[in-house]
Amino acid sequence: MRKPALYSRSARSVQPGAPAATAATAVAETAAPGRGQRLRAALARAAVNPRAMWAALALLGALLLANVWHNGRLAQQPLTQTDIDAAVLRTLSTKSLPSAAARAAEKVRPAVVRVVSYTRNKQGEEVEHGVGTGVVITDKGVILTNLHVVQSARLVRLVFADGSESGAQVTGVQAEHDLAVLQAHTIPDDLHAATLRGTGDLVPGDQVVAVGFPFGIGPSTSAGVISGFGRSFRAPEGENDIGNLIQFDAAANPGNSGGPLVTMDGEVIGIVTGILNPTDHRTFVGIGFAVPIESAAAAAGLPPF
Repeated sequence: MRKPALYSRSARSVQPGAPAATAATAVAETAAPGRGQRLRAALARAAVNPRAMWAALALLGALLLANVWHNGRLAQQPLTQTDIDAAVLRTLSTKSLPSAAARAAEKVRPAVVRVVSYTRNKQGEEVEHGVGTGVVITDKGVILTNLHVVQSARLVRLVFADGSESGAQVTGVQAEHDLAVLQAHTIPDDLHAATLRGTGDLVPGDQVVAVGFPFGIGPSTSAGVISGFGRSFRAPEGENDIGNLIQFDAAANPGNSGGPLVTMDGEVIGIVTGILNPTDHRTFVGIGFAVPIESAAAAAGLPPF
């Protein structure tokens, strides 16, 4: 038994019983000008040859698809700089973006640790000796802090950014720069190390952020600028001057000692070591000092910058 022919649907309606060639010719009339005569001629030949007819219909379908795609492309308007500027302004007016200082603090915060040192009292009991700050410089648990934070301590404990705790051992000191290197006994699985950056291209006025635990509160963030380089400072309890220091005016207080001084990119350029106050009060009056990271990294045996 001869099977009836199968036809694809046309965009135009065709009266029942109309010849296939007539239906295809009707579709051909919708093609682009200049192609209609050639298509009608091809379809006329296809009327007596079913195989040729199907080939012609396939060609016609491809041409129509190309026409639709081309017209759609033309309908799309390219973005102009005015459109982009308007979108940016709309975003800035409707979204609250974090400040540069907030972004810097957020970047370094996972590497900031609370450092607590303990000594024994006359009764042989362990008592808290001091609270300071440290910064993780390798994912192996190597931490930089100030020597005066852990000096004479019988026990050093760390609190990491994720809240986990660990004991620590002092593995190196650089007394002339008031630096100590700690090795954590237990390392968190997701420990983050800070990114270190040399100070060679920095100038007074560059913005900085200090992150630490002033008076044990924190982590706390303060922002300011670099005030100068090559400064000297002697702590009230110190015997020698510490030279080649970075002077900055981001607020720092007891407890910030050993914490990172970072750029707006969140990269560590120094270790906070002291504050200057012309009175007997150990509170901040606008002058803080940090050991440049070049000296601090050397204390930990890291390659020079």
